Amino acid sequence: MAHTNQLAVTPLNPTIGAVVSGIDLRDDHSDSVISDVRAALLTHQVLFFENQSLNARRQRDFAARFGELHTHPLYPGDDAVPEIMLLDNHAGNPTDNDHWHTDVTFLERPAMGGLLYARELPTSGGDTLWSSMTAAYKALSAPMRGFLDGLSAVHDFAHAFPPEGLAGAAAGRERYEAARAEHPPVIHPVVRTHPETGEPGLFVNSVFTARIKGLRREESAAVLAFLYAHIQKAEFCVRWRWSPGSLAFWDNRCTQHYAVNDYLPQRRVMTRATIFGEKPFFRAAG
Repeated sequence: MAHTNQLAVTPLNPTIGAVVSGIDLRDDHSDSVISDVRAALLTHQVLFFENQSLNARRQRDFAARFGELHTHPLYPGDDAVPEIMLLDNHAGNPTDNDHWHTDVTFLERPAMGGLLYARELPTSGGDTLWSSMTAAYKALSAPMRGFLDGLSAVHDFAHAFPPEGLAGAAAGRERYEAARAEHPPVIHPVVRTHPETGEPGLFVNSVFTARIKGLRREESAAVLAFLYAHIQKAEFCVRWRWSPGSLAFWDNRCTQHYAVNDYLPQRRVMTRATIFGEKPFFRAAG
């Protein structure tokens, strides 16, 4: 366990994930405390805070200490705090997040991080897993890393949100078409450099990545399928069992996550704040 000011940071495994105690997220924290949280995030990639009592405004205010907040173009938000996205899943509204993914990579500036807060939980199930993309990249062979380092991929809003999908249908045709027009496909490196740690990590995901540029369609599909299977290795992952009032804060630039869909027809209500990040880049060695 490491201590930073009043914070206690307890790693959950050697690769990814730590529980942070000694902090009430409702408080107006000093810049020093925020800096300590950011440092812990860079080290552990996803942080977990337990026994918090947050309304939407407090969740937004804490998230905003780390950067500008994104408002999702399709998912519903809190009526008074639109930056806080509502994920209310039950038998009548099943989840569409049960795929490994990195959030909103259809943006030119994908998210720096996300903060997910548990408001209502099923009696069991509904866990979330995170995987380290830096660990997944390092575990590849040197020839495979060299091959991937020079590639770029297309990330497409419509690939993730087809008009007949759950999110598109719930948003309504007019809102969906406006969101699709506002978010044309973008190009990101297959391996991005973390802007704060300088570490390389995989940056393709099954939800938003449509194809790898420069490869034949069947070649792209084969490479992506290999990478999507590779990132799920247990050695790269942490699994979090939610309790009411717990919050996860992950570095979206170097992780993917998966919401386990095993609790229906029970209800699971979560709220998320999403922090804008930087335009991804790859910095070649030397």
